[in-house]
Amino acid sequence: MATGRFEREIKASFTKEELQAICEALGVGVDEGGRSSTPQMRQLIRAHIGIAESREAADDSTFRKADLQAIADGVGATSES
Repeated sequence: MATGRFEREIKASFTKEELQAICEALGVGVDEGGRSSTPQMRQLIRAHIGIAESREAADDSTFRKADLQAIADGVGATSES
């Protein structure tokens, strides 16, 4: 706030359950026991929608705006700018 930037009221990252739902919507297989970590699921999602060439090459950090747009396109959702 000291720099005049907007401060988010809520955390912008996805929960493990939300990431699992995204994986299911994309048809991405995750660990049946629910043991896939959130970084692993972010890598799987990035690889599946074409942001990365493979899971191993995918970034495991939180999603950025461009990532979210690609995910929305991948699940057939519309996003508001």
